[in-house]
Amino acid sequence: MGRPPAPRSHATPALADVREARARIRDGIVATPVVPALALRDRLPCAMHLKLENAQRTGSFKDRGALNRLLDLTPEERARGIVTASAGNHAQAVAYHGARLGVPVEVVMPEHTPLVKVANTRRYGAGVRFHGATVSEAMVEARRMEREDGRVLIHAFDDDLVIAGQGTIGLELLEQLPELTAVVVPIGGGGLVSGIGIAIKEQRPDVRIFGVEAAAAASALASRRAGHPVVMESADTIADGIAVKRPGDRTFPLIERYVDDIVAVEESQIAGAIHLLLEHQKTLAEGAGAVPLAALLAGLLPLRADDVAVMVLSGGNIDMNLADRIVERGLVMDGRLARLAVTVRDRPGELARLTQLVAAEGANVLDVSHTRAFADIAVRDVEIVMYLETRGRDHMTAVMARLEREGFAVGEHQ
Repeated sequence: MGRPPAPRSHATPALADVREARARIRDGIVATPVVPALALRDRLPCAMHLKLENAQRTGSFKDRGALNRLLDLTPEERARGIVTASAGNHAQAVAYHGARLGVPVEVVMPEHTPLVKVANTRRYGAGVRFHGATVSEAMVEARRMEREDGRVLIHAFDDDLVIAGQGTIGLELLEQLPELTAVVVPIGGGGLVSGIGIAIKEQRPDVRIFGVEAAAAASALASRRAGHPVVMESADTIADGIAVKRPGDRTFPLIERYVDDIVAVEESQIAGAIHLLLEHQKTLAEGAGAVPLAALLAGLLPLRADDVAVMVLSGGNIDMNLADRIVERGLVMDGRLARLAVTVRDRPGELARLTQLVAAEGANVLDVSHTRAFADIAVRDVEIVMYLETRGRDHMTAVMARLEREGFAVGEHQ
């Protein structure tokens, strides 16, 4: 049984606002599919589904709220132009839909925003400048531009129309999966989980809503514990889309009203979830989009075997260089990519014999290097560092055992 909504403390977006948003943005966004997470079933506590918001035009759920807000602008506001602060997804959504509607857009991004998000925002026609290390710090510059340049500020999450636009996901979920009992949602500033909470809890208060943050940027969790919005000292995480130091003044009361529980996941858990989604579910998620799966794999959520749950995969705009490093790290953790240090006699034929033994065990040699002067070995020996592709940790152990039986000193190279 989900926690019933708490009493409203002040005027907030209502279910009617979410329904109005749906009618307003219907022709400009994708009603994204809900698919069963069949490839992950044996790892999860119940029947799980994915809401694929990475299928939106700009690669994330942000299309919904940005378009709803833009369509509410007056002709005079459109002429003045827009400014926003974003780590990338909101920026891309505002830039793309602003260009469609003929509205000039300037975006302030944190200094280390992933390159793919910067490039896409510029490609959609927006001007981009950088300020600060987080979205919160970028917002300081955006507010200055609002005051001094006369632009209209569209907040990434702390805006009633943006919240209502994100809530259209909740309306779709109830139609796509009527038997729904739980929803797992990423939390950054709280716009997404607030909107979904309104749409679902006001119709189905029995549905439980769980929020997931990166532990390195767990501002909503800290705020819930404190009973009021608090500011985190830092928010450095691979889940850059939810790297927010403080929940919004509009969103925090909604989080308190609609979200049953909030949990936080570590960086290694997020990376593992990205890798798992890509390899097994064949779905590309950015860090923020993968935190629901990270929480489920870590056993942080009280789901039952008879639950029917949905993970909101909020976006897929991940930098490919980061994705490559995550996949490589995942292969190492699984034992499918190994780096072995093998000590052999420094004489002709030893390397050939070594590689033949590795091949006989069915492993693939990706690279080889020699160390003579800097290794802690006998003068007549050489240390060979081999990068191997294997079938997994058991296979790697078998390769090492075979080499040791043949007289080689073997260890995993650190």
